[in-house]
Amino acid sequence: MSIDDPFSYIGGFGNEHSSEAVAGALPVGQFSPQRTPFGLYPEKISATAFTAPRHENRRTWFYRIRPSVLHGSFAPMAQSLWRTAPSTDGPATPNQLRWSPLPIPSTPCDFVDGITTMAVNGNAALQIGMAAHLYQANRSMTTRFCYNADGEMLILPQQGGLRIFTECGRLAVAPGEMALIPRGMKWRIELVEGASRGYVCENYGALFRLPERGPIGSDGLANPRDFLAPAAWFEDREGDFELVAKFGGSLYRAALGHSPLDVVAWTGNAVPVKYDLARFNAMGTVSFDHPDPSIFTVVTAPSDTPGTANVDFVIFPPRWLVAEHTFRPPWFHRNVMSEFMGLLYGTYDAKEQGFEPGGVSIHNCMSAHGPESAAYAKATSAELQPTKLGAAMAFMFESRYLFHPTAHALALSGLQADYLGCWTDLERKFPMS
Repeated sequence: MSIDDPFSYIGGFGNEHSSEAVAGALPVGQFSPQRTPFGLYPEKISATAFTAPRHENRRTWFYRIRPSVLHGSFAPMAQSLWRTAPSTDGPATPNQLRWSPLPIPSTPCDFVDGITTMAVNGNAALQIGMAAHLYQANRSMTTRFCYNADGEMLILPQQGGLRIFTECGRLAVAPGEMALIPRGMKWRIELVEGASRGYVCENYGALFRLPERGPIGSDGLANPRDFLAPAAWFEDREGDFELVAKFGGSLYRAALGHSPLDVVAWTGNAVPVKYDLARFNAMGTVSFDHPDPSIFTVVTAPSDTPGTANVDFVIFPPRWLVAEHTFRPPWFHRNVMSEFMGLLYGTYDAKEQGFEPGGVSIHNCMSAHGPESAAYAKATSAELQPTKLGAAMAFMFESRYLFHPTAHALALSGLQADYLGCWTDLERKFPMS
C-alpha cells in the first residue's frame, strides 16, 4: 500500500547522518562553536547515556531557531486510555485473548487522544518492558505537539496513512510501513486519507536495533539501507500551541508560543526512521520443517539476558512455502516469551476466521496456541506444492515479560468470548486400544 510521499530521505539505520534545510547551517569541524551559523541555537538530544558503548550510543545535535526550554509550565493532562507499566489493573492471565478491531471514533480525536492501551509489561520507571497500544484518529494535530520521555514509539498504520512531522524532518508512512520515533523526540501527526487507525509499540527498554544475522551472513532480513531518515526541514510558526509530554506514566501539557519543529539542521544517529515492510527479505526452509518465527525479526530491543529480548518486532510477510512433507502453518506452541499479535492486511494462515485486520491477540508465557481447527485440517490434507503466501502482513510484539491487559481492554465489546472455540473441533485421532 502506498500514499503520496513528497518528502526527502537519507538511507541507513543507526548511521551518523547530517542534514541541513538551509545551506551552511551546520557548523563545520565542531558541534558547539561560540557563534553558530545564522545565530541558531545548538542543542543535543541524548537517547542513550553519555558513556554507552560507541556501537550503541545514540545522540543528535540540533541547530534550531529557539531552544527547547522555551515553553510554559507543564500541568497534568487527562488521557485515561494511554496507560503505562507497571500495571495496576490486576494480574496477567494465562487465558488466550483476542479482540476485533476498534471502530474509528465519531467525536473529534487526534493521534494522542486516540491511543488506547491494550496491554503493558515491565516497568517504565526502571526502563524495562513495553506497552502495546491501538490508535484511532479522525483529525490531524495542527497546534499540538508531543514527546515521549518514557520510551521510543514504533508506529504501524493499518488503515489510512500518516505524515509524521518531527524535529529532524518529515515522514510519510502508509499502511504496511513502520515508523520509529526516538525517546524524547518532538512530533505531530497529520492524517493523509481521512481517518486512520493502527498499532503502537512503546518500548521502555534498550533501543531498537537490527538483529544479528548469525549464520545467515551479511545480507537478508531487514537491510539497513532500506530504513529512511528524514532530510532536515523546519517550520517557523508563532501562535498558540500546546506541547504534550508523556512522562513517568502520565501526560502533561504546556503552552508554547511557537512550533518546536524549528530545527534548521542536524547531525547524529538518534533520528526517526521509516521502513517499508515489503522490503523485508524473508528467510525460510527450502527442505523441511518450519523455522522459529525469530527468523522474521525486523528490529529487536535486547534485555540483560543474551538472546532474550525486552521486545522483538516480528512480521509474517508474503513469501513462498516450499517445505516438503511438512505441516506448513505455525505449529502448536507454548512459549517462554509472551506474544502480542496484530494484522495489518490480508488473512493470517493459522487463523482464517476471527482474526481481522486491526484486531489483536495475546498469548502469554506458556499459554498454548496454534492453528485453528479448519487451518489444521486444511494444512494436513493439502497437496504439497510450492505455494505463494500472498497479500497478508501479520506481526508480533514478542516480549520476555508477561502482558497485563488493561481493564479497559478487557471490558471492550470487541473482546471475543468465543476465541477458544476455534480449537474445539480438534479431534482425537490416535486409535483406541
